Amino acid sequence: MSEHQLPRGDALAWVNGSDAPEKSALNLGFMALTDSASLIVAATQGFAQPYGLTLNLKRQASWAGLRDKLLSGELDAAQGLYGLLYAVHLGIGGTPPVDMAVLMGLSQNGQSINLSQALQQAGVSNVEALRAHVRQKGAKLTLAQTFPTGTHVLWLYYWLASHGIHPLEDVQTLVVPPAQMVAHLKAGRIDGFCAGEPWGAQAIAESMGFTLTTSQLIWPGHPEKVLGCTQAFVSAYPNTARALVMAVLEASRFIDQSEENKRGTAQLLSASEYVDAPLNAIQPRFLGQYEDGNGHAWLDPQPLRFFDEGKVNMPYLSDGLWFMTQFRRWGLLRDDPDYLTVAAQVQQLGLYHEAAAALSIAVPATPMRSSVLLDGKVWDGSDPAAYARSFALHALAGDALASTAAL
Repeated sequence: MSEHQLPRGDALAWVNGSDAPEKSALNLGFMALTDSASLIVAATQGFAQPYGLTLNLKRQASWAGLRDKLLSGELDAAQGLYGLLYAVHLGIGGTPPVDMAVLMGLSQNGQSINLSQALQQAGVSNVEALRAHVRQKGAKLTLAQTFPTGTHVLWLYYWLASHGIHPLEDVQTLVVPPAQMVAHLKAGRIDGFCAGEPWGAQAIAESMGFTLTTSQLIWPGHPEKVLGCTQAFVSAYPNTARALVMAVLEASRFIDQSEENKRGTAQLLSASEYVDAPLNAIQPRFLGQYEDGNGHAWLDPQPLRFFDEGKVNMPYLSDGLWFMTQFRRWGLLRDDPDYLTVAAQVQQLGLYHEAAAALSIAVPATPMRSSVLLDGKVWDGSDPAAYARSFALHALAGDALASTAAL
């Protein structure tokens, strides 16, 4: 990989004297996904050491396992699903509530909804055919996602519902770790899945499936993975948490700096100890070059992003609020939480501002941002309770918490 520019002197001032990290060696959890890139680059390419940190990467087999190790302290921090951290904080899914912290965003965009080759051969190659198929009598299609409160289940639910397919009634969903999606397709245990890359691309490479849509077509610039930990970790080791954010910010900026850096990162990710997938499954979509296995190819204007001048990394309050509105919509929350209070507890805005300022990274003027999703709905965080109630398709009585059974 290309040589990166070492942090400036004023940034390094944070690691001296009373600002030195209280804990220098950290166990950092990640999943075999291309959007773990900034953590892997930070740990292996010299970005952490100038901040007084050694990052020990710990690949995890499932999101549930990652969550449990984060809560037990076996992991200090981890690549996380937004919804996983908020679910733990709110006590959803069978675990007691634990105060959690989102330190920064790690990525935007870059997930996909994929269907099996068998469905494609049966003519189910677009959303209209899928809608007609699921309304036929007989066995329901089984669609996999990666965690009951994670981003992928919510992209899948949002997309299905936007096309008039009720995700709790018209299809069955189950939890499969992302790296096992293609094997489950091959075995015929699922008819499709929503997951991060490179697993959609790998399904195409193995002639096991095709990509029906991408998450960035559902919500351009959507929040995806975050750097998360417990609030107890931030309270006990505030300097360490800030230094970790700075190291990962530097790595994120490096990845997005050039195509050469992205290609080098893709090569690094393909190694057996990280994503363990062929480079030709990782690199194209990492660069925004898409083929859907259905006869279409395009250069995506909303590719997987890690930095985008810091816009990716800001822990926006509105991003945290959105995930809670979808918990409410789908019955994971029986009542409206105090949306803004919860988001302000979880999103570590003050810590992020300090880290970004030390690196001369611009911070958006407001912790709220506005977006238009594929159904035309505008999300700006201004009235989350009303937004959660505004959808025609939602959880019915008795559906509450139904999808948490596989946690």
